[in-house]
Amino acid sequence: MTVQLIAMQLFSGLALGAVLIMVALGLSIIFGMLGIVNFAHGALFMVGAYAGLYIAGLTGSFWWALVLAPVLIGLFGMLIERFLIRPLYGRSTDDPLLLTFGLGYVLVEAVRIFFGTDGIPFSTPSALRGVVNLGIGFFPLYRLFVIGVVIAVLLLLWIGLEKTKFGLIVRAGSADPLIMRVLGVDISRLWLVVFGIGVGITALGGVLAAPMRNVSPEMGTLVLAEAFVVTVIGGMGSLPGAVIAGLVVGLSVSITSLFAPEMATIVMFALMALILLIRPNGLYGRAAPGL
Repeated sequence: MTVQLIAMQLFSGLALGAVLIMVALGLSIIFGMLGIVNFAHGALFMVGAYAGLYIAGLTGSFWWALVLAPVLIGLFGMLIERFLIRPLYGRSTDDPLLLTFGLGYVLVEAVRIFFGTDGIPFSTPSALRGVVNLGIGFFPLYRLFVIGVVIAVLLLLWIGLEKTKFGLIVRAGSADPLIMRVLGVDISRLWLVVFGIGVGITALGGVLAAPMRNVSPEMGTLVLAEAFVVTVIGGMGSLPGAVIAGLVVGLSVSITSLFAPEMATIVMFALMALILLIRPNGLYGRAAPGL
């Protein structure tokens, strides 16, 4: 076991963590603003990957897939919010949860019908093939690209939420939607846009992950479990928590894969249990009023 091998495994963990951050960000944005636990999130990640595969095949360009798939699936997410979730506002919190849980199964079965049950390879774009010498070893160029895209998304998201009027309205609406209604803000339209952004970010994660794994109807199942682990560790609804937890989980799984591969999946759940014992609301979560 060499220092170089451990360092390269850490870089692999960063690439895994980057994909988890994308999915967990979508979950956290939707929960933080709408208070909805979206159990269809893994299926939407998968649909994003299939949309990218279809667009890449249609246009012959991975770059068009990278741009168009998140936009299209984000618009699809807005339709879901408008016609399926919005009628459930004001009812039991279990109703949107059960609806999205069932919707996830519907999406998976629909993809199986149209695309089949076998995995489909998604080729890495020719410009991003090969490896890069990092000084400590050679690392796949595409995984470095994934890390770079996630950093860019995080930067844009931070600018959008912290430096724009829209971001101010989103943060204020998340804190007190009633006051925003009194001030004349169409909170329903705001929720629609936020839900679409959350789904679009998740779909982008699906497109980015596709060349690193086969595109299949079941690819969202494990990702959903991993994203929930990341979201819970970071704190439900916390965007900084999702970023930190995604990196921690990705690095933990990667290093565990090196020393004890059979424990790689278990370690994230053990880590979640440990964090919750120490901080029941996650790393950056806030306790509910009165608790």
